[in-house]
Amino acid sequence: MKQKELKALLDDMSLDEKIGQLVQLSGEFLQANDISYGPREKLGITKETVNLIGSVLNVAGAKATRKVQDMQMRVQPHHIPVLFMSDVIYGYKTVYPIPLGLGATWNPKLVENAFQKAANEASAAGIQVAYAPMIDVVHDARWGRVLESPGEDPYLNSVYAKSMVNGFQKKLGEKQGVVSCFKHYAAYGDVESGREYNTVDMSLSNLFQNYLPPYKAAVKAGAKMAMTSLASLNGVPSTADKWLLDTVLRREWGFKGIIISDYASIYELIKHGFAGNIEQAAKKAINAGVDIDMKSPCYAKGLKSLVTDGKLDEEKINQATWRILCLKNELGLFENPYFGISEEKESNKNVSLSNRKLARKLATESLVLLKNKNGALPLHKEEKAVLIGPYADNHQLLGMWAIHGNSQDTVSILEGMQKYNPDIKVAKGTDINRNRHLFEEMGFFSEKQIDQLVSAPEVEKENNQEALKLAAGADTVVLALGENSLESGEAGAKTNLCLPDNQLKLIKDISKLGKRIVVLVISGRPLVLTNIVDKVDAIIECWFPGTEGGNAIADVLFGKENPSGRLSMTFPYDVGQEPIYYNHFSTGRPYHGSQHKGRFVSKYLDAPVDPLYPFGYGLSYGKTKIKNIELSNKYFKQNGKVKVNLENTSDWDQKEVIQLYIHDKVAGLVQPVKRLIDFTKVDIKRHSEEEVSFEISPNQLAYFDNTGKEVVEKGEFDIFVGKNSMECLSTKLELI
Repeated sequence: MKQKELKALLDDMSLDEKIGQLVQLSGEFLQANDISYGPREKLGITKETVNLIGSVLNVAGAKATRKVQDMQMRVQPHHIPVLFMSDVIYGYKTVYPIPLGLGATWNPKLVENAFQKAANEASAAGIQVAYAPMIDVVHDARWGRVLESPGEDPYLNSVYAKSMVNGFQKKLGEKQGVVSCFKHYAAYGDVESGREYNTVDMSLSNLFQNYLPPYKAAVKAGAKMAMTSLASLNGVPSTADKWLLDTVLRREWGFKGIIISDYASIYELIKHGFAGNIEQAAKKAINAGVDIDMKSPCYAKGLKSLVTDGKLDEEKINQATWRILCLKNELGLFENPYFGISEEKESNKNVSLSNRKLARKLATESLVLLKNKNGALPLHKEEKAVLIGPYADNHQLLGMWAIHGNSQDTVSILEGMQKYNPDIKVAKGTDINRNRHLFEEMGFFSEKQIDQLVSAPEVEKENNQEALKLAAGADTVVLALGENSLESGEAGAKTNLCLPDNQLKLIKDISKLGKRIVVLVISGRPLVLTNIVDKVDAIIECWFPGTEGGNAIADVLFGKENPSGRLSMTFPYDVGQEPIYYNHFSTGRPYHGSQHKGRFVSKYLDAPVDPLYPFGYGLSYGKTKIKNIELSNKYFKQNGKVKVNLENTSDWDQKEVIQLYIHDKVAGLVQPVKRLIDFTKVDIKRHSEEEVSFEISPNQLAYFDNTGKEVVEKGEFDIFVGKNSMECLSTKLELI
């Protein structure tokens, strides 16, 4: 449709129709029977409003979306098509590792390919907008939603933001792919105490330097939609923050797309105490710049009276409606309201061999080898290995937010290992968790379901005995342990980050047998592994590895693949260290390097200051070392280079992640002890040496002041190059 025709359409729409375009409801409101009455009554929305909605939440599948599209266009006075939106966070039917695992690959190109394939699967099923990427910078593993983020670093998350948006939107012009809706704007990853839906409070310097860059990268990459945070930022709920949404996002960054609230967050302005009623909430949100109200009654019930009472200029509604119509027009929905919907493509593309191959590769590169004492891994054909644990023969490897994935498509760890050893013996050993109260708190389980998850005491005893008997006859015990998939993700905040007591008991009992023990950790967050690290020989962090998880894990266990994953989020020594992250600020009495000794430095009395495993850390089967750090020149005016030599001293070909950090030694504001500014993943052959170089420019040395302004100051900088954030070679440069 030409712009002139689109403008004529807007001018011809009634106020009710325009408001309808700003309302998003979920599929249960669209049932063609009395089932829909309950949700409408609960939300206080009329059938007339349902007929006019502009977008639909979480309806997927070629048949279902086509049916809903036909129905909605039939009852909409101008026959305007709806947009179908859904969570496609790390895959659609083919599920890739959780984003925290994707972050551990340090391979943005591979991640971009995965998001393109996920977009094609979702598009064939009728989804036009994906609520992703989630690029919140995360520092606190107590927060369950760290699962959805690439990690704790603003630069690394920015790189992934670009690759994820590009992957989703690459083929939009060919009626493939999906619109990318980045989230949660802004700084949702810093909720106090790691508790879901909590508040965020920080300086503007911290906000601009450490939290906003990934969102800005998504805008620069062309993301067409943004979702607000559920939290308040510095006292203002993000959903009604005009400075955040209009001044920064639209005016300073030039974002032209649609802003959508998170689920019911406009109504929650009342709960925040920022609005007194539905009308006030609607007015504050639309004045701030929120175009679409997701699953709340505020726009549907509040906007019209605000206009007719003269409290809101209708032009605000016109602007929001125009942005929505423009996106629909850009996707060609007025000519073809079905966009990429295809039952044939849906059938052929979903979980295809090609998609499985990519999922296997990504899962392999996401696995992080945390410990490998005396070369316990890889497993050798002549040793007798057994597989024990609640995740041994378990297909629940997708994680909480793979809502469209099917566990039946998932390769279990047992199935993966059987490809190498068809006769491998397996035992459950124990449940994933035996804490009934925890399952009750999750809110997804009935008593009957919990009975199926928590074995009776006599059954648990039998499982323990079977596992110990099996382990006693083995050389190596592979233990597949971890969290329940619903323990992490939204509303999955926890204060205990250890493996559950029943799993710890199983490890303790088996360790008494004197066998080699390899632990596979399935989790959606960094866990505290301090209480098991000395009892086992090897540990692999597997995350929730996705559809091909079992094959990827087996490939690494048996040495077909050399592990190359590196942590994108710090693993604490103790939960009391949280939030813990590598790029913390310098202090006057640092634990490392203070003029003071003993008690009066920044430390804990009962735990180390340093984490168990730092950001960027990970082992491989081979050994590499970095040496000979050199600068092209010590005094910089413009660009310069830093180079090192990477030597592979082992019999393994491998991938190594070389990381470049800086520290501004003297600045107008206190700066982090280290800050990542670049990285590269290098393929290096056995017994070989390569030169690795990085360009450094003055803008990479900039920081943000307390007005949010970027500042480049002359002076001395420490330059670090290493394989993780703690073990680096260093040199100095001076910006003149």
